[in-house]
This record gives sequence, structure tokens and C-alpha cells, in this order.
Amino acid sequence: MEYKVLCLVAVALILGFNSSAQGQAVLTEAQCTVAKGSRFNCGPAGVTPAECYNKGCCYDSSIPDAIWCFYPRPDEECLW
Repeated sequence: MEYKVLCLVAVALILGFNSSAQGQAVLTEAQCTVAKGSRFNCGPAGVTPAECYNKGCCYDSSIPDAIWCFYPRPDEECLW
């Protein structure tokens, strides 16, 4: 019986460590593929990638003159 409890605790810890910050769901690449003109600002100027992700937003600094921290597109699975 103690072995089963130990296994359950181990699984719970592993799942806890694998979850994203502050309980936010992990965003998919498709959700964060948003055109430059379609991005809506999700953070103040100078926001760090970590701060952006902690807000549940996407961060992409690869496009000059675009919003770097922006809201993701909705996951299509959630729309059904």
C-alpha cells in the first residue's frame, strides 16, 4: 500500500514540475503564430520574455517594429 502512495506522490510531483508558470497552459506554436498587424499588446514596453509568458502571452522579438509580447490566438480545440 505504501508503494502505491509513493508512486502517486511521485507522479503528482512530476506533473507539477512539468506544468508551466502560474498554472498557465502551455501555448502551441500555432497559437503564437500571429501576423505583425494582428498582434494585440499583452505587456508594457520592456517586458521580459519570462514576464510575458507568466501572463499567458506569446513573446516573439524576431519581427522588427512589431509587438513582441502579445495575446495568443485561441486554440482551435477549445472552440468546439
